[in-house]
Amino acid sequence: MAYSSDHSSSRKIDTKLIHFGAAFDKATGASSVPIYQASTFHQEDISNPPLHDYSRSGNPTRQALEDYIALLEGGAKGYAFASGMAAISTAFLILSAGDHVIVTEDVYGGTYRFLTTVLNRMNIEISFVDMTDLDQVKNALRPNTRAVYMETPSNPTLKITDIGAVTAWAKEHHLLTMVDNTFMTPYYQRPIEMGVDIVLHSATKFLGGHSDVLAGLAVARTPEIGAQLKHLQNGLGTVLGPQDCWLLIRGMKTLAARMNHSEKSTAKLAQWLNERNDIEAVYYPGLESHPGATIHASQSSGAGSVLSFDVGSGERAKKVLDSVQIPLVAVSLGAVESILSYPATMSHAAMGEGVRKERGITDGLLRFSVGLEDIDDLIADLEQALQD
Repeated sequence: MAYSSDHSSSRKIDTKLIHFGAAFDKATGASSVPIYQASTFHQEDISNPPLHDYSRSGNPTRQALEDYIALLEGGAKGYAFASGMAAISTAFLILSAGDHVIVTEDVYGGTYRFLTTVLNRMNIEISFVDMTDLDQVKNALRPNTRAVYMETPSNPTLKITDIGAVTAWAKEHHLLTMVDNTFMTPYYQRPIEMGVDIVLHSATKFLGGHSDVLAGLAVARTPEIGAQLKHLQNGLGTVLGPQDCWLLIRGMKTLAARMNHSEKSTAKLAQWLNERNDIEAVYYPGLESHPGATIHASQSSGAGSVLSFDVGSGERAKKVLDSVQIPLVAVSLGAVESILSYPATMSHAAMGEGVRKERGITDGLLRFSVGLEDIDDLIADLEQALQD
């Protein structure tokens, strides 16, 4: 069965996270969405097929999740995929051979790899631009431009794109707009309310929140765009299984509590790093010194729980990675445990060294995803790791 929400759109997101239309099973009263571990569904009457017939095309547990993220983002339709990259690549496949797309230059490494090694072979042209400068976006327009892809804050240098300004310009030229909203989640930022056509998530990160599920989500602003995504999702088969859908739903229920706690800790950590004279740079939109702070505050209700900082050299970065005791040293972010990453060899290894340096991804850059540990413990641990 499909789950639908009768909740008022005026309810705050903290309430929607808990009461989303499938918070309990209406058939039994069970306090969580059932896991429909089925690949196919019996049809009582083939002249009147049921809503679900085969789990690649639709599954009740997945439907609950897809309705859930659509509610949170304020979109018409939501879709759940096997990973964040599955969601992102599916959205790009709305484009056709000969099309051109304008993309944030310091985009996530996996997205960069897909665009430069897969999509380019399909005769789809890509222009990477610094989207902190609207003029650069405008100057990238070509007769065959069909879409604009934003990532804000960007990964890992947390540059800020003015979503409303870019989207307004894109609409003047009838361009499809997409935003990777992984860092902010709908708790802090809802691009569809600013006119964006497709919002994408690596739900593995903050939405799941527990480093135990791989998932991607896409939300369409209109039913028409949703139908395009659904056609591709079904045709490609890049769907999320029911067990993982259930895990993601469970994780999303605590999103508000996790984001609030981690953001407060991140702000304290950012300020501490910013006051040190042995740190080359700190990238966090919650700092007043961040060049995109004002724009970010105008379109997001929080600064999030990820920051990056440059310790000056690759040698020192590796020393810090070897010395920390509390954070995981790992790929990924957005979990209950803090995660310290090295973009040069982890998230952005797919970028060549020259491209990384052009985008400010130096050998000394570390990315810190702040979890739920006591922030004073995290700072003390980082302080001992930074000691020469």
